[in-house]
Amino acid sequence: MKVTVERAQLLKSLGHVHRVVERRNTIPILGNVLIRAENAKLSLKATDLDLEVTETLAAETGTAGSTTVPAHMFYDIVRKLPDGAQIVLEADGDRSVLAIRAGRSRFTLQTLPESDFPDLAAGDMTHAFSLPAADVKRLIDRTQFAISTEETRYYLNGIYLHSAGTAKAATLRGVATDGHRLAQIDLALPSGAVGMPGVIVPRKTVGEVQRLIEDNEAEVSIELSQGKIRFTLGNVVLTSKLIDGTFPDYGRVIPQNNDKELIVDKKDFEAAVDRVSTISSERGRAVKLALSAGKLVLSVTNPDSGSATEELEVEYASDALDIGFNSRYLLDIAAQIEGEVAVLRLADPGSPTLVQDKDNKGALYVLMPMRV
Repeated sequence: MKVTVERAQLLKSLGHVHRVVERRNTIPILGNVLIRAENAKLSLKATDLDLEVTETLAAETGTAGSTTVPAHMFYDIVRKLPDGAQIVLEADGDRSVLAIRAGRSRFTLQTLPESDFPDLAAGDMTHAFSLPAADVKRLIDRTQFAISTEETRYYLNGIYLHSAGTAKAATLRGVATDGHRLAQIDLALPSGAVGMPGVIVPRKTVGEVQRLIEDNEAEVSIELSQGKIRFTLGNVVLTSKLIDGTFPDYGRVIPQNNDKELIVDKKDFEAAVDRVSTISSERGRAVKLALSAGKLVLSVTNPDSGSATEELEVEYASDALDIGFNSRYLLDIAAQIEGEVAVLRLADPGSPTLVQDKDNKGALYVLMPMRV
C-alpha cells in the first residue's frame, strides 16, 4: 500500500474516528484504526464493538491496500507534523509496519493484519429518513443532560427515539431520564420514520453524533432497525448497536394537572439559582423556592458554611408554596430553555414540576422535588 494525503484532511478525519477507540483495550486490534487505500480515496475505520465510525477522504493512491495501526499514536503523529505537509503512508505486505513520511520526518508503526479487524455488520435496516443537522443537534442538546449514568438501569443510559403524537400531528420524539429529571423534545416526523420501532440510542453514540455535526445546514441520513442505527453525515458513517432494553412508560411521570403557574425571566432565574447555590453542600445541593403573589425567594441553608437568599419579581398568582430542588438539576434545565421566559407548572412540594419554554412547546422538562 502506498498513499499520499494532505495533513489537514487526515488530521480532521482521524480526529473523528480515533475518539471511538478506548484508551485501554484487552483486545489489541480494538486499539487500532483500519486504513484502506483504493480508487483515489483513503478510508479510516475505528470501532469499540458497539460503535463504528468510518470516514473517507480524497488521496493519491499509488498502490491500493489496507492495514491497521495504533489509533491514538497515529493521531498524535499526524497532529505534530507541520501544517501543509504532504504525508506519505507506505506498507510493505511482507513487513508488519507502516512507514509514515512527511518532509524530513520518518516514522514506522507496528501494524496488525486487516483480517483481525472486527466488522460491525449492520444487517438490513428497516427504516431510513433524513433530518437537518440543526434538528438532530437540537434533539441531542435538549435531552442529553438527562441521560442516566447509572449502569444498573442500563435501559436509561441513552435517548429513547420513537414516533409519537397523533396521526394528524405525528412527531419524532426524543426522551431521556435518570429518574430525577426528564427531558422530552418533539420534531416533525419525517416520512421514512413512520412505523419505526422505538429505539434507545446509547450515550456514547449520542455524544459522537453531536461532535460530528460541524455544519448545521447539512443533512443527516438516519437508518435504523431493531438492533442497530446508522448516521451518515457527508463522508462520515457512524454505525452503532442500540441498547437492548425496554424504556419505561415515561408518560406516567409527566404531570398533567399542575395548576400553579410560575413565569420567570430565564436569565435572571438562572443567575439567581447559580448565586445562592454557591453556599450549598456538595452532597445536598438543595435550593428552596418560596413562592407568593408576584414574588419568588430563593434560599439555601448549609449548616457547615452559612446561608444565602435572593428575591426575584415573577408572575405568580396562585397560593403560596415552598418547594425544594437540586440546584444543579435546576440549572441544567434552565440552560435548555431557548427563549427568554420559562414557565414552571407546580402542584405541591412533593410532586414533580413541569418546565417549558413560554414560546416553544416542542420541548418539556420534568423535575422531581427535594425535601428542604
